Amino acid sequence: MDKWLAFVMMLVSLKIMVSFSVKADVTYDGRSLIIDGQRKILFSGSIHYPRSTPQMWPDLIAKAKQGGVDVIQTYVFWNLHEPQPGEYDFSDRYDLVRFIKEIQAQGLYVCLRIGPFIESEWTYGGFPFWLHDVPAIVYRTDNEPFKFHMQNFTTKIVNMMKAEELYASQGGPIILSQVENEYQNIQKAFGTAGSRYVQWAAKMAVGLQTGVPWIMCKQTDAPDPVINTCNGMRCGETFTGPNSPNKPALWTENWTSFYQVYGGLPYIRSAEDIAFHVTLFIARNGSYVNYYMYHGGTNFGRTGSAYVITAYYDQAPLDEYGLFRQPKWGHLKELHAAIKFCSTTLLQGVQRNFSLGPLQEGYVFEEEKGECVAFLINNDRGSKVTVQFRNISYELLPKSISILPDCQKVTFNTANVNTTSNRRIISPRQNFSSVDDWEQFQDVIPNFDETSLRSNSLLEQMNTTKDKSDYLWYTLRFEYNLSCSEPILHVQSAAHVAHAFVNNTYIGAVHGNHDVKSFTLELPVTVNEGTNNLSILSVMVGLPDSGAFLERRFAGLISVELRCSEEESLNLTNSIWGYQVGLLGEQLEVYKEQNSSDIEWNQLGNINNQTLIWYKTTFDTPEGDDPVALDLSSMGKGEAWVNGQSIGRYWILFHNSKGEPSQSLYHVPRSFLKDSGNVLVLLEEGGGNPLDISLNTVSVTNLQENFSKLSFPSSA
Repeated sequence: MDKWLAFVMMLVSLKIMVSFSVKADVTYDGRSLIIDGQRKILFSGSIHYPRSTPQMWPDLIAKAKQGGVDVIQTYVFWNLHEPQPGEYDFSDRYDLVRFIKEIQAQGLYVCLRIGPFIESEWTYGGFPFWLHDVPAIVYRTDNEPFKFHMQNFTTKIVNMMKAEELYASQGGPIILSQVENEYQNIQKAFGTAGSRYVQWAAKMAVGLQTGVPWIMCKQTDAPDPVINTCNGMRCGETFTGPNSPNKPALWTENWTSFYQVYGGLPYIRSAEDIAFHVTLFIARNGSYVNYYMYHGGTNFGRTGSAYVITAYYDQAPLDEYGLFRQPKWGHLKELHAAIKFCSTTLLQGVQRNFSLGPLQEGYVFEEEKGECVAFLINNDRGSKVTVQFRNISYELLPKSISILPDCQKVTFNTANVNTTSNRRIISPRQNFSSVDDWEQFQDVIPNFDETSLRSNSLLEQMNTTKDKSDYLWYTLRFEYNLSCSEPILHVQSAAHVAHAFVNNTYIGAVHGNHDVKSFTLELPVTVNEGTNNLSILSVMVGLPDSGAFLERRFAGLISVELRCSEEESLNLTNSIWGYQVGLLGEQLEVYKEQNSSDIEWNQLGNINNQTLIWYKTTFDTPEGDDPVALDLSSMGKGEAWVNGQSIGRYWILFHNSKGEPSQSLYHVPRSFLKDSGNVLVLLEEGGGNPLDISLNTVSVTNLQENFSKLSFPSSA
């Protein structure tokens, strides 16, 4: 690394560390946040504490700091912290205070996005499902029951932060808080009640007196003194700006990639594109940029929203495992250093904009004493161009911005990547190919007579399961009297998967996808004359996470009938149905070690055509410190547990447009593991072969950074 650059970055780090030694006054003006009287250009990175582990937090934060990040931004996850009304959980991965204190210990600031609606591709947008059962509730509008519970939780979090003295006004690291989240996307659906709600939410938040500013993202009517901020990939182009000249331009979500769904391909956003739009935002008076995500992590358990894969933002600067994603991490590190080097002039100088050509422009910031910073922009994606600036020729790469911290010498160009790309290395450590190493437990298909919950209609799934399980059995005993012996079973569903059984025989399954609200199962079935039993297992892969009137959303079966022809059919929709929430194995908690001895596990049988089966084996922890992952390429669909902790849902059979699963590797945090005798349990819905699973370690090729091309003037 260039020695001068290293010196500059050390000074920046020390300045941040010193700022935590005393209480900090955090205000703002039309240019930036002001901390202890000093304007700041801040780079921030989203890291969500429950999507990693406490053992990972120090390394993730350290790597973010090493990458030139000043602020760690996180949501607060209401459904994790208040699983039942008035019952709170802030333990282990949910330990928000511990997470913030670790950030503080490393000398970084915090932006706390309380919400408490977060979306975030998190099941039910972060709302606890018990909220659904509050009488007369309507989410996110001028509705007294909702406002009561929202205010209770927001106040709970603020008071917790105050008790630990974590706000900057108390000497802590929190410099910003967010209330609500992208509300403008749905505000029109609520009419004037939506506008009243915005006013109420802002007043409620400000009234909590945190001593630091509040923000609302994607909310152009954010009431004073709350700051409206931008989310997106191109906020330098799309942001209409603060809604008051006294507020700064802040970018709360610069999407470094995009979330991925089962059946979808990863979104690859280049380091050059991210750097271009960050630099453009700064050139146009932006002063805070947050990368969403800087580290995405893992949707452990059943926390991902509808169809969202278990890995989250794996293409972020730090990948799912916390490893460097190059050149993204290194290129942005160079950008941060280049911006910070001239930040004083950027914050104090007078800005002017001028044309350099048909698709070229420049921005200059000048101080009275002569200090000068320039941004030379080429918006032409196809060609590099030569422009004249102050009687000097500059060659601009296609779709790039050059930074001149003294208005003379280029120290950084967004399209000129000096960081060497790396690649992920998957190293097999153990296979599970021995039949003798596996045991199995066959789940049970319930029949109508075995159910206690009954209804003369098809119940809505989410309200029936209360989000305690992905699974809801719909069972029916019916008399068959149609003329054909092999009718077509026709099921319309607003869930995500449906498995059908007739008289305990598996008929087949069909699934939907992220982009449609319902799907149809049509399969031929063999029925008996007289009495038959139909059992349909309806499956959710996460609850919805966004949209107006979320409390009204419908899931589960819509209609069921048997068809011989268009003229002859048996409609079963309004028959008397029996219901069972969840699978037997879930009720027995067969994935927990302490329950294992009470379960009758059998030797592995014929793995072909198995449905609803639990598999169990043991393994030893690989040596070393590299992250650990299971390759589940040979499985079908289900969920995996290690030592009783869910590492998430898998869905290998759902292929993308390239004919491949959207995710094959599943992260097993080392903190979940013992030295030996780790218990792996898999719930397989059907089509999986556990004998081809492998245990792997994950690494990347050697990190190489090249700062030799960076040179900074002696002053700025």
